[in-house]
Amino acid sequence: MFIAFASAVLLRPWRKGLETGLTDENRMTDTRIDGWSGAELAAILNLPRVEVLHEVTSTLDVAHLLGAEGAKSGTLVIADRQTAGRGRAGNKWESPAGSGLWITILERPPDASGMEVLSLRVGLLAARALDRFSADPVRLKWPNDLYVDGRKLGGILTEARWQEGRLEWVALGVGVNVREPIQFTGGAGLEAGTGRMEVLFELVPAVRAAAACCGELGSRELAEWSSRDMARGHDCTQPARGTVLGINASGELLVAIADSVARFRSGSLVLDPLT
Repeated sequence: MFIAFASAVLLRPWRKGLETGLTDENRMTDTRIDGWSGAELAAILNLPRVEVLHEVTSTLDVAHLLGAEGAKSGTLVIADRQTAGRGRAGNKWESPAGSGLWITILERPPDASGMEVLSLRVGLLAARALDRFSADPVRLKWPNDLYVDGRKLGGILTEARWQEGRLEWVALGVGVNVREPIQFTGGAGLEAGTGRMEVLFELVPAVRAAAACCGELGSRELAEWSSRDMARGHDCTQPARGTVLGINASGELLVAIADSVARFRSGSLVLDPLT
């Protein structure tokens, strides 16, 4: 459920291009977003550092740069606009200015035992936090999508960096459409009048709580996932043709194929539009 690199040395090829992401010119003009400065956000959220950016390729890119420079666990990067926000498998995430919440939180978990299910845990707790701002319950689609009323509300991407087999840090990227996107169909937004900072104040503690968990998914987490699972019981065409049964404690997708159950740890889930 995460992208692992053997060494922080692999940051070097793209470091030079990212350094512009932290210049004064690229920050909000007065270092504020929706009226809040980075220092104010850090204080209210009890975080060691908040970087507020006007425009950046991806908040994930900046978080990795900060991680390589020794940024503390809990460092938050938030941008008004991303020019190259990314999803799974190299897909682009549209991140226009003023329309959504585009954040990455850097964490340094002392225990890496929960890494395999981290994106699922983030999804669970994020959905719970976002319910407050949605007319309908927020649903989940394995492995990292948030949905409302059958339309995509947001996505989660976790990327870890390792050195000599030891977890150095993990960047937890979350993108949420606060307003319904107009640039593509099939996207959902939160209830009218919802402010981005309202969502931020609920979402950040939820993501950090997920990062603090260890081990596999517990019975309560699996039960909550099942209650929010928009794919359970539906036919799919990827990662295999069959019927979605849900997930297990290891975060694997379970798909019924003929007389057997296949398990998938990675890949994309594509539902059959004809069912």
